[in-house]
Order: sequence, then C-alpha cells, then structure tokens
Amino acid sequence: MSLEYNKIVITGGNGFIGCNAADFFASKAEKITIIDNYSRKGCKDNEEWLKQSHSNINFVNADISKDFEVLKKEFFESDAVIHLAAQVAVTTSVKDPRADFNDNAIGTFNVLEAARTSADNASILFSSTNKVYGGMESIEIIEGNERYSYKDFPNGISESSVLDFHSPYGCSKGAADQYTRDYSRIYGLNTTVFRQSCIYGKRQFGVEDQGWVAWFTIASVLNKSITIYGDGKQVRDVLYVDDLLKAYELALKNKNKAKGK
Repeated sequence: MSLEYNKIVITGGNGFIGCNAADFFASKAEKITIIDNYSRKGCKDNEEWLKQSHSNINFVNADISKDFEVLKKEFFESDAVIHLAAQVAVTTSVKDPRADFNDNAIGTFNVLEAARTSADNASILFSSTNKVYGGMESIEIIEGNERYSYKDFPNGISESSVLDFHSPYGCSKGAADQYTRDYSRIYGLNTTVFRQSCIYGKRQFGVEDQGWVAWFTIASVLNKSITIYGDGKQVRDVLYVDDLLKAYELALKNKNKAKGK
C-alpha cells in the first residue's frame, strides 16, 4: 500500500499537539521526523509513548531558534512541515519576553528560511493563536443569564478581523503569523496559518496558566484548588485535538491538490 506522504517534519513534536500529530500521521507517511528541544515537562514521556506504537518516527534534539542548519538538513525532501514548536503561555511571555521572542518569532523565521532554502515545495502548517486579534475593546459585549457574548457577532469573530497583538506572546506569535503568510506571497511557499485556541485532549500535561481543560481535570483528581477569575460567565470555545488534526490533514490535502499531487 502506497502512503500519502514520504516525509513529514513536526517541530515541537514531543509536545501535546505535536505527539498527537505524529501519532495521527505516522500511518500516512513513510517517515515522521520530530524536532524538539525537550524543554517542556512531559516531552520524554510523549516520546516513549510514540516509540511504543511507531517505528517510522525519528527524533531530533534541536532548538529552532538556534539550530538553523539542523532544520535545513531535516526539512530536505520533506512533503510537509507542521510547525508547533513555541513558547505557549502569555504569563511566561510577560516574565521573559526575550525568550518568548526567540522561541516564537526567531524560531519561526528560521523554520520559514529553512523551508525556503531546502524544502520550498513542502506544505508549511503554522500553529498561530487567537491572541493576534487582541482584546477587541471596540466590540460591544452583552451579559446574559449564564454567559457573556458579542452583541453584533453571535457566531464569533471572522478571521478577517483587524489584528491587534496583545502581550509579548501575542506580538511574537503575531509576527510569526504574518511572516508565514508573507513567505507565501513573496516566495511562493505553500503556507497555512491556524489561529488556534483552547485545544484539549490526550497527552496534555496542563498547568494553571496554560492547558486549562487538562489542568481542571488534573486539579480535580489531585484535589488541588482551582482559581476562577471574574464571575464565571466568561466562555471559551474548545476543540478536541483529533478534530484539529483532521483540519491539518484537510489543509495538506488541499495544498497537495494545488500542487497537482
């Protein structure tokens, strides 16, 4: 049976979304290469979990903000790059904005340059964030019996809304978001930006300031306190990780169709 892809590279592939992506695409590709710097707790556990089920996954210990030549080498002859490596918490970005910028802005720039110079025919999927839209202070919010909602946008905000980066995290991811889009316009790279928020699912090691769905579950099991800010009427959309990966797959298929594959 011929597989759909020869090689897929996943940056941050030992993280929550990354390891699920590797597991999802491993049956569809001859080879999966994971690039990760093992900075987050749970990376080694996720690697061992992947090794138990898949023999076609290669693990590379590298930092996207520093190891440009490694990226070029690993991207060579790849069909797709799923770029997930990042600093992911707003609170951490406020504490250390330089590290946040290095990971998110410079790291993404290196990913794009490595793709442009060694894998310009690969499809690039970038995990951005809804933080690029900022606080949306100009949009009127109404209070209902159980929740707040946008008065004039009951179904949410369109991706065509004006960008307004908030927090160092929003700025670094926003810069990466726009670079990814512009590398498509200027250099013809096959890029797609996903402005994600509140993904949850298996292998997520949530903490209080990031991965809140998992954290609520972990805190409940361990009898830890849960802090609720505000009056409890705030709402967030959540998306199960498997559904996100199906969207990734559809984006890659659409890119391949555009390339005539």
